[in-house]
Amino acid sequence: MNLRRISTVFLSALLLLTLLGRAEAAPTEVKGAAILDHPCGKVAVKHMGLVHAGKMEEATKLGTKEMQDEWKKLPADEREMMSGMMKEMSKAEGQFSDEIKAHGLLVVDGDKGTLTISQEHKDENGSSTQTTTQRYKIDGATCLISR
Repeated sequence: MNLRRISTVFLSALLLLTLLGRAEAAPTEVKGAAILDHPCGKVAVKHMGLVHAGKMEEATKLGTKEMQDEWKKLPADEREMMSGMMKEMSKAEGQFSDEIKAHGLLVVDGDKGTLTISQEHKDENGSSTQTTTQRYKIDGATCLISR
């Protein structure tokens, strides 16, 4: 009888741990304006603003160490070319914040995050979808751009 009781307690504990593990593993979604309150949303807007202002050295500091190291390894002419392209494609912080509020989805899965902004454009020639995706590494309350 004592063995039966121990087995029941053990199985109950095992089931509880399994359920807790699954609950922690489930990704969470943050939509719209709430993204701007999340550390990854804040980093996204700050990074876009710095790129738009042409402050690439400051913008790269918002990335992981690996990203910063990759940037530093690039020859100066490649960094300059990429900086120009990124600045041309960037948006002002306010505009980017508005796009996040209207079309943003942040998926947080453990220590990783992915921000996706999808916008559909329609005109007389048809429709198209523009999607922006940014990945993050999350460490507590810190969120860094990863790819």
